[in-house]
Amino acid sequence: MARMRNPRFKLCRRLGLNVIGHPNAMKRSNNGSARNAKKLSAYGTQLLEKQRLRAYYGVMEKQFASYVKKALKDKEPTGYSLIKRLECRLDNLVYRLGFATSIAQARQMVVHGHFLVNGKKVDIPSFNINLGDTIKLKEKSQHNDLFRDTFLSNILNAYPYLSKNEGNFSGTLSRYPLREEVPIEINDSLVVEYYSKL
Repeated sequence: MARMRNPRFKLCRRLGLNVIGHPNAMKRSNNGSARNAKKLSAYGTQLLEKQRLRAYYGVMEKQFASYVKKALKDKEPTGYSLIKRLECRLDNLVYRLGFATSIAQARQMVVHGHFLVNGKKVDIPSFNINLGDTIKLKEKSQHNDLFRDTFLSNILNAYPYLSKNEGNFSGTLSRYPLREEVPIEINDSLVVEYYSKL
């Protein structure tokens, strides 16, 4: 399975944005190494924004281009459609529901087969979650102290488009997220502009 293997803090400093959500990721960010610390052309700004969005979700270039291609065919605004598709990946929703402290950890948990989607085991991080689908931590995995404590300590970290059930360690995509509800600092129109020129 292809995945990003670069040092995560270094990536955040280079992109000039905390894309992994770790509180210490930007501690040494004022050394001028960030791409946005230099004057960028219009193309450079679009490329940087695309790289930031990719890094938020930990998606490789080929797969990301595939998401863009599908979003361009949608009737909704392309930028919103792209982010909605990325947001509804299984690994991302495992992270948003509070089962993991990062997308990287969520991806590992999914690959190791700790989750059921609508009662069926799914171990594909990019699996698309549809409206009304329920993600549940497997019965056996609920006895893992790390998984249980992480989930229960994230009860207050809720998103309006997800409904959590702490009692049976599950969550449901109750509706698709609005663009302003997705907690990422991205100008998606720049990403669309980047791909429109290719």
